[in-house]
Amino acid sequence: MSATLCIDLGGTNLRAGVIAEGSVAEPQPVGHWPAPESLGAFRDRIDDLISAHGVSRLGVAVPGLATGSRCAWVPNLPYLDGVDLASTFPDVRLALGNDAQLALLAEAAHGAAQTVSNAILLAIGTGIGSAVLADGRIVRGANGAATSFGWASADMSDGGDDKHGWLERQASGRALDALARRTELNKGADLIAAATEGHADAKAVLAGPANALAATLAGAVALLGSEAVIVSGGVAEGIGVLSPMILPALRRQLPPHLRAIEIVTGRFGPRASLFGAGLAAGVHALWTGREGS
Repeated sequence: MSATLCIDLGGTNLRAGVIAEGSVAEPQPVGHWPAPESLGAFRDRIDDLISAHGVSRLGVAVPGLATGSRCAWVPNLPYLDGVDLASTFPDVRLALGNDAQLALLAEAAHGAAQTVSNAILLAIGTGIGSAVLADGRIVRGANGAATSFGWASADMSDGGDDKHGWLERQASGRALDALARRTELNKGADLIAAATEGHADAKAVLAGPANALAATLAGAVALLGSEAVIVSGGVAEGIGVLSPMILPALRRQLPPHLRAIEIVTGRFGPRASLFGAGLAAGVHALWTGREGS
């Protein structure tokens, strides 16, 4: 066993934590910064953290596709595309994964998905990531690509976009920020807060994102037979107002045997990817298919 540095690299922020040797608890936070703007800046930040905390394991969650130790496609941080992080950080044992898949690892190991074998996780932050637990296994797909629910579409007339999927353009944190500005609020969190306080205008604005989520989730639940939808990421704090808007539209598009579906907040909220990165670096069985070491 050895101490582990956990990194959650998002399109907007980089969060870091450390899991002490022998601990099974969540990482202890050690820093929170804007996302680095270049590979050099990212490498320098991580090297400094490795040196400062004397770790020998590194777990990294990225907002995109990853296969093995290589970042395959990270649309919000294109400087990572094609980068092999094991070569970038050769002095530590590395685990790399999509942020939503690693969030689901944390929730399946110790959180909201502990009691189910089939679930969908939506990580709604700057974009929308997703992960699937199917018959007790985290599905990664070819090249780690089973993470792209932000690209689901319920609009046949949409022309598509090379960087951002339809659902992301309707219901991501970035989309909620844009909607908030149209109503003279500063950001999506303000819009959710206003809706939570009962403001009808704010609820009306959120109806569009809620219906987009319901329409696309119905197809995913019907395909997978999921028992729960777990919401992670920054928007998870608003699920109390969003869930009652999503569930009726979702359930009416499902067959009777799937209408018991619930939407729940992940136990670890925006910390889930950070914890999952640490669990993956610690060789957790749900990630590797073998017992941790």
